[in-house]
Amino acid sequence: MRLLERMRKDWFMIGIVLAIAGAKLEPSIGVNGGPLKPEITVSYIAVATIFFNSGLSLKTEELTSALVHLKLHLFIQIFTLAFFPATIWLFLQLLSITPINEWLLKGLQTVGCMPPPVSSAVILTKAVGGNEAAAIFNSAFGSFLGIVITPLLLLLFLGSSSSVPFTSIFSQLFMTVVVPLIIGQIVRRYIKDWLERKKPPFGAISSSVLLMIIYTTFCDTFSNPNIDLDKFSLVLILVIIFSIQLSFMLLTFVFSTRNNSGFTPADTVAIIFCSTHKSLTLGIPMLKIVFAGHEHLSLISVPLLIYHPAQILLGSVLVPTIKSWMVSRQKKLLQTREPLANLNNPEGLEFLSIKFGH
Repeated sequence: MRLLERMRKDWFMIGIVLAIAGAKLEPSIGVNGGPLKPEITVSYIAVATIFFNSGLSLKTEELTSALVHLKLHLFIQIFTLAFFPATIWLFLQLLSITPINEWLLKGLQTVGCMPPPVSSAVILTKAVGGNEAAAIFNSAFGSFLGIVITPLLLLLFLGSSSSVPFTSIFSQLFMTVVVPLIIGQIVRRYIKDWLERKKPPFGAISSSVLLMIIYTTFCDTFSNPNIDLDKFSLVLILVIIFSIQLSFMLLTFVFSTRNNSGFTPADTVAIIFCSTHKSLTLGIPMLKIVFAGHEHLSLISVPLLIYHPAQILLGSVLVPTIKSWMVSRQKKLLQTREPLANLNNPEGLEFLSIKFGH
């Protein structure tokens, strides 16, 4: 029973493994021009379905309460969409002299360019007891920003690697990402009560469609005899990804807990997760559009496919530690405020005079 429960809980991770294995066994099914017709079903229908689903599930009314905390939002968005990709680019200049597969290194750069995820950062922030409203706002707002900024970052850091013209990329992004997202938000207004009552499995729907995209992406890889991925590069990329995540989590923690930062312990929790997590749900479709027809697309996608489960695993392991820190920090802040509060009212002064015998 425990095994079945575990499989039910981690079905998406198992699905990724099965999708890649299925692509390896029979790549001809999911290649361009194959029976699945991914050039239509994936490039347009599947991607549009994911973003329509995102628009339908995003509770915009919950974000308004978090809107006023401008400093926190600026910190997260600048770190995620500017500092993160720029730092990775500098790091990759050093790694370029190593024997690591160059397309995996390019894949690491694409990870840096991705927006925050809509789900995992929020779930982990909630599990710790951090500022959930801020996590929801920044995950959603970052996703919206990512629609425009991520393709620009990819083209900036990776140059003209894509065989698709710039205008074609953005027209396809607009039709398959922006339009479905807006339509989803409009439809949500009319069926909001039904959605609140029935609670459709939005996450499971998007994840299922995403598995199809992953499957067809790897079908292209395994049907290309010129692509060879060495295990040495893969292991090193795995180690690098965990190192990047831990380093950036520590960095955001240090910056957000300084005396003059103005952030509460609950804010710090949201900052740690939202600033360092990257979206697979938005990332893979975007890579599919930006690098459409590229023979190394699947190798470029590998670091993002590793980063996604790694961030959930690492975040889950650190939840008890971060929660313990937040609770103890909040208690200390409360204890320092109580004497000040007592000094500001007559009853408090009377209490202090009795306590110290004056």
